[in-house]
Amino acid sequence: MISLLACNQREGGIIIAGSTSVQPFIEKVAEHFMEKHPEIQINVQGGGSTAGIQATFNKICDIGTSSRNLKISEKDLKVIVIAIDGIAVIVHKDNSVNNLSTEDIRSIFSGKIENWQDLGGRDEKIIPVTREEGSGTRGSFEDMIMGDGIISDACLVQDSNGSVREIIATTPQGIGYISVGLVDEREKAVAINGVKPTLANLITCKYKFSRPFLLLLLEEPKGSIKEFIDYVLSKEGQDILKKDGLIPATEIYND
Repeated sequence: MISLLACNQREGGIIIAGSTSVQPFIEKVAEHFMEKHPEIQINVQGGGSTAGIQATFNKICDIGTSSRNLKISEKDLKVIVIAIDGIAVIVHKDNSVNNLSTEDIRSIFSGKIENWQDLGGRDEKIIPVTREEGSGTRGSFEDMIMGDGIISDACLVQDSNGSVREIIATTPQGIGYISVGLVDEREKAVAINGVKPTLANLITCKYKFSRPFLLLLLEEPKGSIKEFIDYVLSKEGQDILKKDGLIPATEIYND
């Protein structure tokens, strides 16, 4: 949960809250920004996309973050797209399965397929790991992959991309989904319908499973908030995001 801090700009500080998918990326940009502006302290919190949207409406934070598009009831917020991210389906690095169809994944997370042998792997029970309700990553996964399918209550539920990644990295039978930019050498991202979630495939839209990373505001940014947002959208800020596996907003809208 997001702590109920007084989030107005006290003594030059900025509080950012919301998506745990956006959190590690915006934290890194914030670190670089604070090196240049030591007088401005930035506190980045998680809590999930829905929590970030609510925190923005309720003035609990200066900037909200979301890794899903806003619903009609949320459209009053000012939205700034900072990058596009892919959702990767990950398995343990020693899993022999390298490709899954959308239907395979849907069947795994709905509980219809329970053994890796049915997918060309070992005779082992599948352990699916999902995100919590309200997570932008889960919402995007449900929209893009699950469709009308329902995620089974038998799935393990975790509250961040990082915790999903840790479980998959240490669980040979596991399968989960996280931000493409957070995949490391401890696990592997499978191809979906024969297409790998590479940066090149995301840029060309060959890999279909992507979502926006958003900053959210109640009004036009001013002062140090504007300075920070300008930095996020600057070449330096966008290069930081690209280095970590995201598609910078400037590459999408400034062709």
